[in-house]
Amino acid sequence: MERVAIIGASMTQFGQRDAWLQELLAEAGMACLDDAGVSSDEIDHLYLANMASGEFEGQTGSMNYLAHDLAAMPSYTQRIDQTSSSGGAGVYAAYQSIASGASEMTLLVGGEKMTHCSTAEATDVIASITHRAEYKHGLTLPSFAGLTARLYLDKYDAPRESLAKVAVKNHKNGVHNPHAQFQKEVSLETVLESPIVADPLRLYDFCPITDGSAALLFCPESVAQEYTDDYAVVAGVGGATDTHVVHERADPTTMRGVVESSEIAYEMADMGPDDVDVAELHDMFTILEFLQSEDLGFFEKGEGWKAIEEGATELDGEIPVNPSGGLKSKGHPLGASGVAQVYEIYKQVIGDADTQQLDADVGLACNVGGFGNCVITTILEGQ
Repeated sequence: MERVAIIGASMTQFGQRDAWLQELLAEAGMACLDDAGVSSDEIDHLYLANMASGEFEGQTGSMNYLAHDLAAMPSYTQRIDQTSSSGGAGVYAAYQSIASGASEMTLLVGGEKMTHCSTAEATDVIASITHRAEYKHGLTLPSFAGLTARLYLDKYDAPRESLAKVAVKNHKNGVHNPHAQFQKEVSLETVLESPIVADPLRLYDFCPITDGSAALLFCPESVAQEYTDDYAVVAGVGGATDTHVVHERADPTTMRGVVESSEIAYEMADMGPDDVDVAELHDMFTILEFLQSEDLGFFEKGEGWKAIEEGATELDGEIPVNPSGGLKSKGHPLGASGVAQVYEIYKQVIGDADTQQLDADVGLACNVGGFGNCVITTILEGQ
């Protein structure tokens, strides 16, 4: 089977945008095609990663609007919804469309418009991810995060400050990302003194509500070589699920979807955690950076907090995590986030990450849906 390449990528400014979803999608889609030097009439498949345009905007059929706006007819269109891992699921679908031979040029655009809603309205839409039995009792994803954070701190004797240091690190990284929603540093004291949201987690332990979009262009490696020498290969990609009801998990501090999806991706890539030079993890809450870094095999179970204390996940550390600023600083427009994570890794491995550039040949992105209900892990390798 021929290897699948990415030859173009784009990301809009994340944050509070005046544009509606369709405008954001078209902005990212056109920029991605321009980046690759590919015309819209060359697109065979057009995928849209989006969780909730119907709920947030009352707009459905967004993938067909996008085909119209990009003049990409008569390409096949499909909307990919896998909750907050919709972007990663879109990456998986785009990979499959090329690997199967069904398409020679697949454009993936991910996006979400959220900031026009109140925090309560947006939280309620996102909470619809949960099991109905949990939802009717008022459980939300922030409440799961607080419960899991408390369990983790107690179980592994971790200091509360270690979680705050994740936020400090990612805000520091976000300063250098021109697309990030928050391009400012925060102090440890600011994080620890911010309002409690779900004990022990405070306001600065959570990512913001965000508008934005991102796009990636996939093709067979032989086609990529016709367009550019600077491309990345999808070395491995895996998807997995965990129990939908969180309390049914044997150990809530282990995200089996992360473990299983990464094992699939590592095996496909013929790599392991030690081969990864840089990672973009789904830090919707600071505790998730610890859980993923352990379940991906970067650190032993219960030692993710030690890594942040020792500087192992800093830009000059053993395994830099979220050099983009992560969801915490960059923002989290649900359907766009997984696409934007792979955008960041793509830029790293082709050597085009500007002020954020690291010495990276292999990068990993982990996109989490719900509270680990579904997960996509993607490994890219530069050429």
